[in-house]
Amino acid sequence: MPRAAPPPKDLLSLRDIAPAIPALLRRAAQLKAARRRGIVRATLPGANLGLIFEKPSTRTRTSFEVAIHDLGGHAIYMSPKDLQLGRGETIADTARVLSRYLDAIAYRAFRHADEVELARWTTIPVINALDDLEHPCQVVADLLTMSERWRGRFRGRRLAWIGDGDNVLHSLLLGAAAVGLDLTAATPAKYAPRPEIVLAAQELARSSGATIASTTDPTEAARGADALYTDVWVSMGEEAEQAAREAAFQGYQINAGLLATAAKDAFVLHDLPARRGQEITDEVLDGPRSAAWDEAENRLHAQKAILEYLLLPRWRGGRRRSR
Repeated sequence: MPRAAPPPKDLLSLRDIAPAIPALLRRAAQLKAARRRGIVRATLPGANLGLIFEKPSTRTRTSFEVAIHDLGGHAIYMSPKDLQLGRGETIADTARVLSRYLDAIAYRAFRHADEVELARWTTIPVINALDDLEHPCQVVADLLTMSERWRGRFRGRRLAWIGDGDNVLHSLLLGAAAVGLDLTAATPAKYAPRPEIVLAAQELARSSGATIASTTDPTEAARGADALYTDVWVSMGEEAEQAAREAAFQGYQINAGLLATAAKDAFVLHDLPARRGQEITDEVLDGPRSAAWDEAENRLHAQKAILEYLLLPRWRGGRRRSR
């Protein structure tokens, strides 16, 4: 049997780990089941995870901190104002120094270019904890949530995205295509996903058999879908566009009426935080067909699987390999 390919150094895009997603989902499910039985194993003893967050967070920060603690390591939270980055030190110099202290960095950035620059100069893994292009860790948790509901089978299922063609949709397009899940994205024409991401997803879909489609009609996307997914209309850093965006996304709300057009057993996903009454109603988000709270919990288990995947090859017998 051929040996599995080694993991990439970094997780900057879901494309970096596309072949490993099924194994990651299986491992995340194992870690979740064990934790619920009260079993937590320190598979990364002494690992030090740096958290550089340019944007505030509830789920991402908490799930990463708990994840590395469960695995036997430690988290060090750093905002730009806590680092010399805030006083003009280059990303390259920061990367060189942090590589001497840490074993991995989770970077929540405004710009994807800065993620790439940090990873270029580190000798340790950099994990994209969100930027303006992708949100890969979120989508591993999303796929875990769908896998739980569909007993591990993505083929023949269809996910409908309703809303902005944003970073979450970009990673979701790549993730769905990688596992063979059909996806229809309904976005206003002005807010469609980036063409290069759509092309990359279509390339992955040719191997998996998934269908990637787009429309400007939310009802068309939702009709008969097995799951509906939405996100906020105005993300962090887009506040200046708030009025224009709120006008453009009228009609792109997941509500009881839209959910009624989906399959009878369809469920609803939201990466949170939600702007209740805008992209989703209270009735749906708090209703029996909402999977948003399972999805939020699954950030923890997905991130544990990702940390193991990237870091375990650097460990021997519970100790770091020399760099």
